[in-house]
Amino acid sequence: MKKPAASSWLSNLRTAQATWGPLAVPARNSLRHLTKVYAISVAAGDVQFLEGRWYITHAGLLRIAERRHCSGIRTSIQCRLSNPEINRWIFKATVYKTPVSRGFVGYGDADPSNTSLAVQGAEMRIAETRAVNRALRKAYGIGLCSVEELGSLSASFKPGREPKPAAKQPSEDGSNNGQPRLRDKLCLLIREYNLEPHLVKAYAADFCGTQALRDANRDQVEAFISQLSKEAKENRDALVCRLNSYVQSQEVRS
Repeated sequence: MKKPAASSWLSNLRTAQATWGPLAVPARNSLRHLTKVYAISVAAGDVQFLEGRWYITHAGLLRIAERRHCSGIRTSIQCRLSNPEINRWIFKATVYKTPVSRGFVGYGDADPSNTSLAVQGAEMRIAETRAVNRALRKAYGIGLCSVEELGSLSASFKPGREPKPAAKQPSEDGSNNGQPRLRDKLCLLIREYNLEPHLVKAYAADFCGTQALRDANRDQVEAFISQLSKEAKENRDALVCRLNSYVQSQEVRS
């Protein structure tokens, strides 16, 4: 019985190092522990290695629950706490390890301020996924944070292998050699000053002189972020008025 476990550990190590490069001793030891205790599979996308730390994925949590013969998962929207008008959703998830279990409860929230711009419009599904992840982690004693709980970063990482970035090659959302992504800088500003994301995007496109924000180049986006930060710090109320001026233009387009 020990041989398959050893083989699984070595397979995980080879796959992980082929994907993320050589692992430090602490990371190798953590992977060994995860393999032994939870029988995770790197190749199947059960975990991700991000900025020197392991994160469990939604798929990985579901596979662990299946192997442990989870009796069921129930989710429900917390209507009194949610606000559909601003796409803010809060879910409650209950995991039943056995048919007679009282259940392990987890809550998940999502709104435009704590999700990536790339997945705005899917806040309800993200909130439910986060709730399920937290309930599963409680039920099975998994201390790792899940990828989907990483706020604005969660959409940047997909289950499965994460390709190695080419040296000195900026990604399309502005990351370069470990520098913060422009998308995440923008999300942080939106969250910090409680701004409406869709209006910020409209303002950004106007500022950059493009049809949409995604059409702007890195320099234009950097300049916009700098301008937005300056306006928010100096006079947030004036900035909000400016952003609200884009509401009518969006209504006309629709």
